[in-house]
Amino acid sequence: MSKLRFGIIGTGMMGIEHIMNLRLMPEVEITAIADPTPTSIEWAKSALGGKEVAVFSDAQSLVRSGLVDAVVIASPNHTHRQALDAVFDTGVHVLCEKPLCSDPEDAAKIAARAAKHAGVFWVGMEYRFMPPATRFVADVHAGRAGRLVMLAMREHRFPFLHKVGNWNRFARNTGGTMVEKCCHFFDLMRHIVRAEPVRVYCSGGMDVNHLDERYDGERPDILDNSYTTVDFDNGVRALLDLSMFADGSEEQEELCAVGDTAKLEVFIPSSELVFSPRVGFGAPKRVERETIGVDEAALRAGSHHGATYYQHRAFLAAILEGAPVQVTAFDGWMAVAMGAAAERSAREKRVVEMAEILAPARAYFNAAAG
Repeated sequence: MSKLRFGIIGTGMMGIEHIMNLRLMPEVEITAIADPTPTSIEWAKSALGGKEVAVFSDAQSLVRSGLVDAVVIASPNHTHRQALDAVFDTGVHVLCEKPLCSDPEDAAKIAARAAKHAGVFWVGMEYRFMPPATRFVADVHAGRAGRLVMLAMREHRFPFLHKVGNWNRFARNTGGTMVEKCCHFFDLMRHIVRAEPVRVYCSGGMDVNHLDERYDGERPDILDNSYTTVDFDNGVRALLDLSMFADGSEEQEELCAVGDTAKLEVFIPSSELVFSPRVGFGAPKRVERETIGVDEAALRAGSHHGATYYQHRAFLAAILEGAPVQVTAFDGWMAVAMGAAAERSAREKRVVEMAEILAPARAYFNAAAG
């Protein structure tokens, strides 16, 4: 069988991670890359190990070349909509990196068009596919903690890295930290809770990072820490604790589900899963610990604890075997909408009802969906 021909749109840091992981897939051949920045193109050529591929400066030229069956869109957030406009005229399969768009109304328009797209459309939400997180979600859904009541997530990590043109320093390009960074976690919340968000409250600020940075005289405007609570329509409440100046943390991500019969936690990168059933006051604890394995080749091929590899396996299964799309464009839109609600909440210092964000965007979605 001939190999599935892949094109990579955007060959910065995340584009390179996709290249490294796709090279592990025997069903795939990377045939084209696109990026307007010569340095990024050279990074991609190096990651390809000397393999000759077609090189383009923009998404439209790559998609129209006839050289690809599938594309990965890993360009800056604010360019996704333009790249997707080129793809929607074709039957090319798409994996679009998170966030789907930087604006919830644009994300709604894309979600509506994606519903009619001839090829597979998948939104890149790597955190679902970290093996420890995948196992955690499966255990919660299987009822290991009983009826889910509370869900907490923590990411204590390093500051935003420098990107080409410093595009990630400004909310107008990223959607803001709560969209750019935290859409992963808002997607995980919906995925775990299996309900829709009703209201969001976020207290956050830019208190440590980027304070002395200036780009063309302009100061960055991205949050570097926050607490966000989300109420879901099934009564579950969720919390996200973010710090982007805690790079000395032993664990970067922590997930915790508390149900009516037990507590379940997972820690990354240690991959430790901890199960703590209720025992009653004063009774001996019965804590169980397990380490969740991750393929070593997958770990070496990226910086998301193997997630990019496992996500591509699932994406390929959807293309080649008709397996379900695990992260839809609708999921991508909702993650952006939750991030936008958190951004508004932090800025205006108030609770934001999700209807405020979804109502105008839903009008676009409904109109485009026909």
